Parts: sequence; structure tokens; C-alpha cells
Amino acid sequence: LMPFVSQPDIPNYIDHCTSVGQYHCLGCLDHLAWSMLFHGLRNGRWFEPGEEKDMGANLMSKYGVNVPKGVAVSSVPEVKLAIKDTFPGEEEVVIKSQVLAGGRGLGTFKNGFKGGVHIVKTEKAEDIAGKMLGQTLVTKQTGPEGKPVNKVYLCQKLSLANEMYFAITLDRVTAGPVIIACKKGGTSIEDLAEKYPDMIIKVPIDIYKGITDEDAAKVVNGLAPSLADRNTSIDQVKKLYKLFCETDCTLLEINPIAETTDGQLVAADAKLNFDDNAAYRQKEIFALRDKSQEDPREVAAAEADLNYIGLDGEIGCMVNGAGLAMATMDIIKLHGGTPANFLDVGGNASEGQVVEAFKILTSDEKVKAILVNIFGGIMKCDVIANGIVNAAKQVQLKVPVVVRLEGTNVDLGKGILKESGMSIITAEDLDDAAEKVVKAAV
Repeated sequence: LMPFVSQPDIPNYIDHCTSVGQYHCLGCLDHLAWSMLFHGLRNGRWFEPGEEKDMGANLMSKYGVNVPKGVAVSSVPEVKLAIKDTFPGEEEVVIKSQVLAGGRGLGTFKNGFKGGVHIVKTEKAEDIAGKMLGQTLVTKQTGPEGKPVNKVYLCQKLSLANEMYFAITLDRVTAGPVIIACKKGGTSIEDLAEKYPDMIIKVPIDIYKGITDEDAAKVVNGLAPSLADRNTSIDQVKKLYKLFCETDCTLLEINPIAETTDGQLVAADAKLNFDDNAAYRQKEIFALRDKSQEDPREVAAAEADLNYIGLDGEIGCMVNGAGLAMATMDIIKLHGGTPANFLDVGGNASEGQVVEAFKILTSDEKVKAILVNIFGGIMKCDVIANGIVNAAKQVQLKVPVVVRLEGTNVDLGKGILKESGMSIITAEDLDDAAEKVVKAAV
């Protein structure tokens, strides 16, 4: 699945898939893709400037990218010290709650305090930070459960002439990086695409040549052609691209990238997503992972070497292989159900991993039925069957389970399930399985 630039791009990809006959029904693909982009534990690692001792800002500074001065704090007493040491003489400071989710500014804390981003007088900073630290922030991206605010980031209030949007991501069409820019910024790319579609430009980068001055100039023209220091701005774009490549980013989004009153480009706020396949060579970055900011089910899945992404439906899915998992979700949707997750146990899962997969599925209170769809190639059906039986003993399954097994050791697997005495609903094929699990979930 490609890392989509924005949600409006997803239907275009769905149209493409439909035209080439890749899926039965793609009603759930939009949600899955967006979840992968914003919550993709297995697809990468988010962090923002200020998280984990301002590593984000330090990383961009290391590459020569202009960022506001700032410091992360985890307690109210640290706020006073930070104001004294980092912002002497400043009248105002920006306080940003550090959570791995967008929409912080419009979020609400569970204690009733509104807004995860505030511009305040420096003498009020301790009071405002105290209402944010240790609290749970709910935004449009966190879900109703919210995210804990363990740190806030104090940063310099800039004098801005203009706010714009900048991002680098991966484009499946060109098989390489693409830079996205818009003259308007400060709000989500979905809103920008809806309100200002003609202002959004895309500049694909040749992976063999790398970014050229011409490429960077196109981006600057798309952002603010009247920038006073044009050459420096072009250099900033090239430095951002260098950061993207050398740190194995899958997404680098700066929103807003700001033009200061003296004509400089500054990364006022940023989010970075890193490819977790590069964890072995980006150890410093991945050491910053804060599990409290992630879906506990996704954390548990990662620790068990499972690919899991939570969705909003009521039918839990356990499948081997990403392609079969996608097809399973599609056919569930086709029969009127909605998948609760994407869960790929892989081609060589152990019984222990199957047990962990069931624990994760049953931990979701929304799940009303579970569909196990296994096509045994390398994965053996008897291993899955034993895992299901052991899981049932450990987690005391309270929801219907529909199992469709096919492939290696299928008869042995079916025999294990039959002899277990469990009330398992078996299915002959995928269509039959989807129909039965949707009915069982009602």
C-alpha cells in the first residue's frame, strides 16, 4: 500500500485498483490507508519537534534547517527554568502538547481544558503548562480515548508574514520522492486540497539525480515566489530533502513552513515518519519511541512481530499475508460488515504468535466476531489450528469465531479444531466465511 500524500488522493488509488480488478470491494481501503499513514506503527515512526528532548528540532537543525528555538519540559518546575534560560526577555512563548497526533490546537483535554497549543505571556506559561502536563488530550486523530501529554514543548513565537504547507513523501506513480507545496498552510492538507486545489503543486524528484536547483526553485515558486532571500530558501528546500533521504523518512511534513517578516523560511511545526525497516541504521531516532503515544494493541503486535492496524469496525480479522488480508477486509465490507483491524500474522507464524494475535483481537471491545482466514503455503494450517485452540483456553473467547483454512496440512488443521470441542464456525471458502462472520456479528 503506497504512503498516500493526502486523503483526497486515496479515492484516486481506489479507482485505479478497481479498474485493474485488484479487489472485490474497496470501501474499507480509504480508512485503512489513512490509518496506516497516521498510525502506521509497522509503516514507520512519528515524532514531532520537541518530543523526547526536542530531538525533532535538533535533527532539523543538524541539517541546517531553520527552526524556532525551543525546549521540551516534562514538569511545571522545568517551565520556569526553561523560560529563564531559553527565552530571556521574551514577552510570549508558544506551548505545544507533545502527542503523536494532529489537530492538537483544536483538541480538548479530558480535564476540560481546551486547546493543545497556546500562545501565552511568559508569566502565564507555568499555569498553562500545568493544565496540560499529565492530562489526556483528545483530537480528531486520537479517537475518544485521547493521548497522554507527558511533555510540552516551549518554543519561540515567530513574527510571520505568511504560513505555507510543505511535505516530502513517497510516490508510487513516479517510484520516488515527491515534494508537495502549497501557498496556504497552517491547516490540514485535506482542508487545503479541498479549498485551494489549484495552489497545490507536486515536484517529483529523480532518485538518481537527487534534488536539483531547478527542482528546489519550483518548490519555492509554489510556496512564495516573492521571498526576499530566494537563494537561501532554495538551499533550505535542498536541506530538507537531504534530511528526508539520509534519515529514511517516508514522510516529512512541515505545516506551517513559514515566511518570516525578514523573508526567511522557517519550519514552524513538523511531523516526520520513518521507515521501520531502517531501524537498524537509524538507532538514535528509533530509540526515542514513546509507546505511551501508540495504540497498545499495535505495540503488543509489534512486540510479537505481527502486522496490526486498528480500525473502527466490529469484525476482527486474522489473516496470513497482506494481500489476502486486504481481500478479506474487502469481502467483509462487500457482505455488509466492517473490519475492526488489519492483522497479518505473516507466512511463518508460531503457535505463540497466533495466541498473541487472539489476545490483541479480543482486547478490542468493539469486536463482535472474529474471522480467521488462512491460506497455507509456508504457513501450516495445523499450526494455526493449535494456536486457535490454545488461545481459546487462555483468553476465554466470548465472541463467535469463523475459520476458513486452505492449503498445507488443511485436513490436519480441521481435525484439530473438530476434536477440540470448541464452538467454531467453519467455512468452505472466503465468500462463505465472510457471509458467516457478518451474520455472527449481528
